[in-house]
Amino acid sequence: MMEQRGAETGSTARRVFTFKDAKAPQESLSVCIPEVLDPQYGMYVWPCAVVLAQYLWFYRDQLRGKAVLELGAGVSLPGVVAARCGAEVILSDGSDKPMCLENCRRSCEANGLQDVTVLGLSWGDVSPDLLLLPKQDIVLGSDVFYDPEDFEDVLVTFVCLLRKNPKAQFWTTYQVRSSDWSIEALLHRWKLDCVKVPLADFDADQPELAGSSLPGNHSIQMMILTRRTEAE
Repeated sequence: MMEQRGAETGSTARRVFTFKDAKAPQESLSVCIPEVLDPQYGMYVWPCAVVLAQYLWFYRDQLRGKAVLELGAGVSLPGVVAARCGAEVILSDGSDKPMCLENCRRSCEANGLQDVTVLGLSWGDVSPDLLLLPKQDIVLGSDVFYDPEDFEDVLVTFVCLLRKNPKAQFWTTYQVRSSDWSIEALLHRWKLDCVKVPLADFDADQPELAGSSLPGNHSIQMMILTRRTEAE
């Protein structure tokens, strides 16, 4: 379950999300996420981020010591949760989005995270920074499949990371906005498998998690992408 409260300061709003375990009430995790009240998409928490963060919290035992990269991090709620759960995290956003990168740093500071790297990575750009990344175990993407023009670039970035760790997984949430939304052909082209995870499997099947306004009545789906095995 997740609770949220917000307090605005000038052009910045700070939201505190508290994740709880229904089976272990003594366990909880609170993270503070600063939002900039700006029209740029990446400057505030979107519904997909809350659902992905809930997934990370639910499977937190799998994160300790894992190398985790968040793509299009923006305010970095999932990445911050992963770091607080013991993962070695790199936060990234477009190299041409300095304000979003600064917001990643602001989120780290708000949660006392000093060992998290913030890096400019543009989807589809096979840059030296991308090629020099250490082996990643888990890639995170919250609502990165927003614009169909970006779909293949996001997948190309993940495929590049698979070269160093063929067993890496891409954990991603997306908001259903159009019935025409599909990456099936792209998954086939890049030899990737996709498994959809029911929200009920990680206690995220409520229209409003713990009374929060996020994700509200939005239709959010969770999926895990992996490299397709030769046998398939």
